[in-house]
Amino acid sequence: MPALFQRKPVQAGHPPNGSNTGFISPVHPWGRRALRRLLKAFAAVAAVLLLLMATTILVLRWVDPPTSAFMIRHWLLAESPASAEKRLYHEWVVAHQIPAEVKLAVIAAEDQRFPTHAGFDLVEMQNALERWRNGGSLRGASTLSQQTAKNLFLWPGSDWLRKALEAPLTLMIEWLWPKQRILEVYLNIAQFGPDTYGVGAASWRFFDRPVSILSVPEAALLAAVLPNPNVYRVDSPSPHVRRKAAWIERQMHNLGGPVYLDQL
Repeated sequence: MPALFQRKPVQAGHPPNGSNTGFISPVHPWGRRALRRLLKAFAAVAAVLLLLMATTILVLRWVDPPTSAFMIRHWLLAESPASAEKRLYHEWVVAHQIPAEVKLAVIAAEDQRFPTHAGFDLVEMQNALERWRNGGSLRGASTLSQQTAKNLFLWPGSDWLRKALEAPLTLMIEWLWPKQRILEVYLNIAQFGPDTYGVGAASWRFFDRPVSILSVPEAALLAAVLPNPNVYRVDSPSPHVRRKAAWIERQMHNLGGPVYLDQL
């Protein structure tokens, strides 16, 4: 064939006519090794963190946490004059000193499937998703186990990082603690008002009596402010809070009363 019509061979690694169609840039062996080392290091760090959190949660099955991430955050961010003393009210109350009515009121208000789910209420999650699809806000599916994980180890808000961390913490709490312990810890670290954490401190601050002698209406009122204790107040309940408390009392009756706690 005349030289005029001969095709010039394409050099290896360069596509014809400047096109990159079908062209795959080769990965240098050292690049693959570096990527593998990076992935192994990331997996090792993640495994160590998970082991550390699992060990901490296991220890807290028997050791009462002296504080929580929410309380530490509150203390660090509290705004007060230089001459004023920062205040945070908290008193740990052991499970057997918390009345069944207080435990039942919180379950009735926050997580009625608490005895049977494994950390996540799939029914409420589906309901929340349907509300969101119909134009509502995506909220209202958090269980007591999730709230315990969040309050104890994380921070408030609805960002995806916090939710991603909350999921494995919730599963570890469910696997390593009995339901009674989850409820005990939650009742002792949940916020019930400004500067006030746990049912022990809340009972003294708002009713001037120990939690062990609270009445059913008082227990329902405490549970009624849990969605937002910085807005809803036990000491000056709004009509909405009073209606919520009345609804909680009806739910406590519908659940069967304190005998419902035998499922825990």
